[in-house]
Amino acid sequence: MSRTILLLRSLAFALLITLATVIWAPLCFLFAPLPYHQRYYWTSRWNVFVIWAAKTICGIRYQVKGMENLPDQPVILLSKHQSAWETIFYLCMMPRPLAYVFKKELTYIPFFGWGIGLLRMIPIDRSKGKDAFAQVLEKGKDRLNKGQWIIMFPEGTRIPVGEKGKYKGGGARLAVETGTVVVPIAMNAGECWPKNSFIKKPGLVTVSIGKPISPEGLNAFELMQEVENWIESEMRVISPAAYSTHS
Repeated sequence: MSRTILLLRSLAFALLITLATVIWAPLCFLFAPLPYHQRYYWTSRWNVFVIWAAKTICGIRYQVKGMENLPDQPVILLSKHQSAWETIFYLCMMPRPLAYVFKKELTYIPFFGWGIGLLRMIPIDRSKGKDAFAQVLEKGKDRLNKGQWIIMFPEGTRIPVGEKGKYKGGGARLAVETGTVVVPIAMNAGECWPKNSFIKKPGLVTVSIGKPISPEGLNAFELMQEVENWIESEMRVISPAAYSTHS
């Protein structure tokens, strides 16, 4: 497919999503009085639309492996992070409402920030240093007790395809402190929706969900090491070409 066609498709996608966001965000305020689960459902229809538009306009298809590994209990999801695609996708595909841990500055973004502000997420002030984890622990316990799942990206930022960032231990610490199992997730959305790239490429995104890992008998470092080992090993299964290129 020529770059011109990719550019035109990406432009059409960007314009459509911008329009949808401008329309949908104000509607989210109408959902505010609804019970939480209804509010979450209707707000996340934006996510469903974006994933559909990415597939229909840009040719970004997806498959999910390991859905059977998601337990019916409190969970902390720890995922590879390559793209904006997975942050949108997880919200509408997981069987329980998610609470993302993210920098609070995102809530200041017009339209987008309005929507996530209604969904019991966990915004943190990274300038607080050690106190930032205290925020995560306090709010994380509350969200887990209310039936939400916590989701975090251990690498902290989007990592280019075929590369590995430094895995930070916040998610593992939260799991150990709360006695909550973690579920590792590998995915390769960056192959179709690259970081900081306007161009979206057609292709198949694979989301691979690992088996739950109990924090029992492990410290945070040991738990995160297990998560990192599984994710990075699985990345070489779902994106073999990318890792052979970067090896």
